[in-house]
Amino acid sequence: MVRDATARVVEGMIQLTDVILSTQLSSLSQEQLISTGSVWEACEQISHLPRDNQAAVLSAMTIYLGVVRDALEEMEQAQGEDQDPFGDILEDEELGSRGNRDTYWSEADRKLLGPCMGLMKASKACLKKLLGAVKVHGKADTSEQVAQLDDLADITNEISPSIDELALSMYPPVTQLAVRLNAAKLASVLKKVLEITKASHVCPLSEEGWVQFLTDAVDHNMDKIKDFTQSEL
Repeated sequence: MVRDATARVVEGMIQLTDVILSTQLSSLSQEQLISTGSVWEACEQISHLPRDNQAAVLSAMTIYLGVVRDALEEMEQAQGEDQDPFGDILEDEELGSRGNRDTYWSEADRKLLGPCMGLMKASKACLKKLLGAVKVHGKADTSEQVAQLDDLADITNEISPSIDELALSMYPPVTQLAVRLNAAKLASVLKKVLEITKASHVCPLSEEGWVQFLTDAVDHNMDKIKDFTQSEL
């Protein structure tokens, strides 16, 4: 984060210098003002940088949580509507040509989507709990602690793409095997997050309860998904 912020300042200075060299020194052009403003903005961001690796990981995880929360809310809204989930993006004539099978969830689909939503909710809960644990127990005093924080940042970064893939496969027309495959990918990422968390310094005995609870929740929802898709194998 420090490197990227510094690069933005340097790039802004290069752009401003180019603008100054290409215009008359006696005049202050609009382009010069815009470039100067960009440099100021980049410099101001320096004061908002995290001061250590713990703060940097908290910042990254907060972004991941926001993305996961948005994906979950979007899917909850789509499933909460009894109408076509594509109704707000497809024209009437397109709806007619696609037909019910392509634009509506069947009863079997909705049963399968239940535990898929459970996995998505577990993802959100996992990030929220982990954020709290890193905030309270996270340290960056030793190379081992920094390495553990790095591992947590890397693995939690995989949650959002996995949720996106699962969510896309959940829209009609649903291919159950695709849903099962994407659910398994998300479950695998979540289990890895929980394993790394449990083995790290951010998880003393006081935090082990939610780690085990979410591990069981992931297994439970994945077992239900396997049951609902067994006939498709």
